[in-house]
Amino acid sequence: MSAQTKPGPGSPIASVGEAQHAIANLERIMDSLLSTVEEETALVRGGRIKEATQLAPVKTELAGFYLCETERLKAGKSFMQRSLPEALATLRRRHETFQALLQVNLTVLATAHAVSEGIVRSVSDEINRTQVPQTYGATGRATVTKPKNRQPIAICRTL
Repeated sequence: MSAQTKPGPGSPIASVGEAQHAIANLERIMDSLLSTVEEETALVRGGRIKEATQLAPVKTELAGFYLCETERLKAGKSFMQRSLPEALATLRRRHETFQALLQVNLTVLATAHAVSEGIVRSVSDEINRTQVPQTYGATGRATVTKPKNRQPIAICRTL
């Protein structure tokens, strides 16, 4: 993201030209963010989590630009509704499509998180199962380790 496209917080929209520039800037930011999110989604789907995590700083920076520019446009909404109603309507439709694509990314990330959590829990259960003697209790049923008595496992979060 170049310095030209970085939105300036607190700068009100006072002319049609500024409004058009702000809309174009938001669209560029959305394109960059969407490209990054699509790349992240593809990497996570392909099981290349480490590569996907390297996109986080870029995604965070673009999300900050996005929030800043949307706030600026929200502040100039009444001016834009009077001056550029068609451009504003087009931007709303594009934003709805953008939101839907972001939802796909969130779903993929949530699925990857759930799968990895399931794997870690299964490994933990298996480790604890093999560490506990296989005996029967007073009721004649196999004893089960209470969660508070389980052995913890260490996880390296660096992939």
